[in-house]
Amino acid sequence: MLKVGVVGTGGIFKWAHLPGWLACKDVEIVAFCDAFRVSAEAAARDFPDAKVYDDYRELIADPSIDIVGISTPNLYHSEIAIAALRQGKHVFCEKPDAVNPLEAQKMADAARESGKLLMTMRNNRFSEEAKFVKRLAEKGQLGELYMGRCGWIRRRGIPGRGGWFTTKALSGGGPLIDLGVHMIDLAMWLAGNPKPVTVTGSTYRKFADRPDASGRVPEGTFDVEDLAAGFIRFDNGASLQIEFSWASNVEEEKKFLEWRGTEGGFSLVNDKLKLFTENEGVLIDQQPKFTEAAVPQHTANIRHFVECVLGREQPLITPDQGVDMIKILSAIYESAELGREIRL
Repeated sequence: MLKVGVVGTGGIFKWAHLPGWLACKDVEIVAFCDAFRVSAEAAARDFPDAKVYDDYRELIADPSIDIVGISTPNLYHSEIAIAALRQGKHVFCEKPDAVNPLEAQKMADAARESGKLLMTMRNNRFSEEAKFVKRLAEKGQLGELYMGRCGWIRRRGIPGRGGWFTTKALSGGGPLIDLGVHMIDLAMWLAGNPKPVTVTGSTYRKFADRPDASGRVPEGTFDVEDLAAGFIRFDNGASLQIEFSWASNVEEEKKFLEWRGTEGGFSLVNDKLKLFTENEGVLIDQQPKFTEAAVPQHTANIRHFVECVLGREQPLITPDQGVDMIKILSAIYESAELGREIRL
């Protein structure tokens, strides 16, 4: 039985990570840690034998713990992950990997040096729709995927306004680093993880001082963007348009991904998949139906991590992919600030 210690017991832990750990028959949560000890104590109520900490260093020093799960504000992901890896723990971390490329690389280096598994949440890869398209792409049925577009745009949906989400020192950025990780990663994975070579980006902060349905901390900080857009070129000649917003005047919230291939294309809009192909000179639109109840994506991602720790599966998500992701996001912010293309 693998023993898990979790660091960070807030909202993302409660609704995404905890159900995932509980669904794995080969793991047992034995420790909870949060800087607000009362939060860790609350999380531990249903685990009478679990230890409670308010300092992650004490948790990772426990030799009985095999896995450290991280679900803290973004700034602390790399610090905790590196320390846990150096203590000989496997690490599963909430996205994003880190707030800058240097920290992401340090995480990857620590994983390699320790020989332990480091994986960051990429739950969108585990939807039934995404897995189906991945199989089609790997079989060559879509041909060369050469032009893509992805995004996640909200009409009004600023998370934790005035809290850590909107404080750059803690989050690393706004919707680009919050929502962009999901859809950019999914787009790159479906296209075979090409290497990014250049990016161009623009960011906007237009809703920071306006009322928002998500609530507001009057004295809180809002120094991140509320919309980011950009363009990524890859080493295989493919390119990807991106757009992410927490608040903008659009018809409705939408998350979307499309790739155009030489033999077929697809769109994935609000988790609805459509395929666009040609047969005998006739254009064909298809909408696959998935009838089996799917395992929740976050749970599937954590289950995959556990199977990899046990040596029963090979990792679909690697630290090097995380480094590339954070390089992209950081370069888009740099491009927006300097007003020019950034080469990676």
